Amino acid sequence: MSQGNTITRERIAAMEPRIRPYVRHTPVLRVDMADFDRTPLAVDLKLECLQHSGSFKARGAFTNLLERPVPEAGVVAASGGNHGAAVAYAAMRLGHKATIFVPEVSPPAKLERIRGYGAELIVGGARYAEALAASERFAEETGALQIHAFNQEETLVGQGTLGLEIESDLPDIDTLLVAVGGGGLIGGIAAWFAGRIRIIAVEPEAAPTLHRAFEAGRPVDAPAEGIAADSLAPKRVGEMMFPIAEAFVERSILVSDDDIIAAQKALWNRVRIISEPGGAAAFAAVLSGRYAPEPGERVAVLVCGANANPATF
Repeated sequence: MSQGNTITRERIAAMEPRIRPYVRHTPVLRVDMADFDRTPLAVDLKLECLQHSGSFKARGAFTNLLERPVPEAGVVAASGGNHGAAVAYAAMRLGHKATIFVPEVSPPAKLERIRGYGAELIVGGARYAEALAASERFAEETGALQIHAFNQEETLVGQGTLGLEIESDLPDIDTLLVAVGGGGLIGGIAAWFAGRIRIIAVEPEAAPTLHRAFEAGRPVDAPAEGIAADSLAPKRVGEMMFPIAEAFVERSILVSDDDIIAAQKALWNRVRIISEPGGAAAFAAVLSGRYAPEPGERVAVLVCGANANPATF
């Protein structure tokens, strides 16, 4: 059995009620692209940016802490910021110690959240891969439970509960656009839908992790740059999510940093939604025209993270 086959609809459905006391059922906002000076088109925005800790990552964090035994040394995670904030929040709620390693690229808004949840924060290394290596050393030395941001069964199952929630909210959509970094989010969601809707990956041109993996037929290293490097640039997608993506993700669309910035500004200026660059990437594909729906196509976009300061837009 491939790793992807262990992330099943049944497992996701069983997990959803376990994490439900700890996560929000986030709202959906229907917008008309005419409000963004584009051709009229109804688009449903799933506002997971309003989740506890500011992103979808809380789902995977709680799944890990509820499914795996936590030692006295607590938990450790490496993160560009959102996963760390989610693990810190979940550990705080469940009464565990948390140590979070983040790279120097992580923005202040995310560091403030992690500290605010009472975790020990260690900043070092230029990119996520270096923070991950440091967290792995820490886990070996202390015995702390390591919670991977995307290449972990429990993480994928937890993120898959968002797919379940989206289907409950929007049972008639044809297409869902999802931003990709390491692939835990799209992997879990795609495992839930299992081909029943079209799932489109959206990635920054400067960090095309899934795009490169599709080209190579396996996860491979990709550039880890660009405006969304703190959340969508982990070097390569996870081994566990890739079989799921091959089976159930139609394709990957690349967007530029300028597209992402325009999407952030548009979400804030037109509908007062705060979104970080990674959170706005999927909407950038629609706003820029890089994803062009067919006539009558029912489109939903996942806005997945809000750990940003709108004063910087």
